Amino acid sequence: MPHSLKLFQTSTFRLSALYLVLFALSVGAILAYVYWNTALLLERQTDETIRAEVQGLADQYRLRGLAGIIDTIQRRSKEDTGSVYLLTDPASQPVAGNLDKLPQQATGTMDWIEFPITTQRGGNSEQHLARAFHADLQGDYDLVVGRDVEAMRQFADIIRQTVFWALAIALCLGFGGGLLMSRNFLRRVDAITDASRNIMGGNLAGRMPVTGSGDELDRLAQALNEMLDQIGRLMAGLQEVSSNVAHDLKTPLTRVKARVESALRSGNSGEYREALEKTVEESDKLLQTFNALLSIARAEAGHSRSGLEPIDGRSVLAEVAELYEPLAEEQGGKLTVNAEVPLPLHADRQLLAQAINNLIDNALKYGAQEGAGPEITVSGAIEDDHVVIAVGDHGIGIPPEDRDHVVERFVRLDQSRSLPGNGLGLSLVAGVMKLHGGQLVLDDNHPGLLAKLILPVREAAG
Repeated sequence: MPHSLKLFQTSTFRLSALYLVLFALSVGAILAYVYWNTALLLERQTDETIRAEVQGLADQYRLRGLAGIIDTIQRRSKEDTGSVYLLTDPASQPVAGNLDKLPQQATGTMDWIEFPITTQRGGNSEQHLARAFHADLQGDYDLVVGRDVEAMRQFADIIRQTVFWALAIALCLGFGGGLLMSRNFLRRVDAITDASRNIMGGNLAGRMPVTGSGDELDRLAQALNEMLDQIGRLMAGLQEVSSNVAHDLKTPLTRVKARVESALRSGNSGEYREALEKTVEESDKLLQTFNALLSIARAEAGHSRSGLEPIDGRSVLAEVAELYEPLAEEQGGKLTVNAEVPLPLHADRQLLAQAINNLIDNALKYGAQEGAGPEITVSGAIEDDHVVIAVGDHGIGIPPEDRDHVVERFVRLDQSRSLPGNGLGLSLVAGVMKLHGGQLVLDDNHPGLLAKLILPVREAAG
């Protein structure tokens, strides 16, 4: 489609055209109102002046007779004021005034009339329009008093032409402004479209152009860029997960294959049984890994949001403590739970318990100092508008530079590689927090690690 035709199909041009029509109608109505009232005012003033003169001359005729009114008309006729006068006798012959004869329009007894007159301007004759009042005086005399209204009509014509030209100029300027705005808008939309096609063509590093004006198109471009950044992070995470899954599953599957082949070669029934038992054990570990991945994916995708319900986080902590206190004591340590106030939450009870379990499980594995049992503290409190559930230990902790990295899938630090695990525990906790609109914060416990689950407080029913 030609670029010029695309301009007329933009929403900006259509809105500009609609606004232009409304603006033209509004301005036209206002100017028409001004024109009408101005013309009406001028005509009313002229009529009142003529009516006053007619009344004055009638009074002169009644008080001073024919000689008095003739004298007044003759005197006023000599003045160049644009007024017209005529007094005729019963035979319709002019007696006094500056008109040569009685206008043809003066047919009634009393009436407003308009008729052409000839005036002299700079030695040239001009045809003007006069407006007058025709009255019958006592004795069958006719009186015509009026004014030259050509200037008034010309002024009204000027106003009317001004209205038309103003509307025409407004329409032209509005149309041009609409085209200009549409052109700028279309250029920016085309830039975003080209960037989108470039990204769809394989350039995943491309981004929408941002002019820095802060308008709606800039905000849209920034939102799209943030979305593309998030998609890029997810794709990078997917590639990393795929690589890690392949790497972490290769070793146990290789062990299973080697063990089975060895048992088959030996032909010993005892080795068969041992190989099967080890295979089942390895299979359980693989299933745990896949279940953890599935739980993380479901939590991050929000598929478990339907399970959110009002709960008291303190009861969840009590259940977790009952489960893990014996395990901590078996390792020569202890687990202390401190939650003195209710913890109102809108959460999935099972997923929240699983997240806390993962944190305590990590604390049991890595939260003990050398030669001593794990010392684990679980606390629950309300801070501002959030419920904070914290799990602290006195182990080696996590260096600050690694705390953002350990929540990724299959990430295990060097000091933890000798212990069992798949590197998905903290990833699941982070996914559960994302589902609940919360946050996982890893901090220093001096010594050890302090893991905090920060969740929004459930609002009381109104």
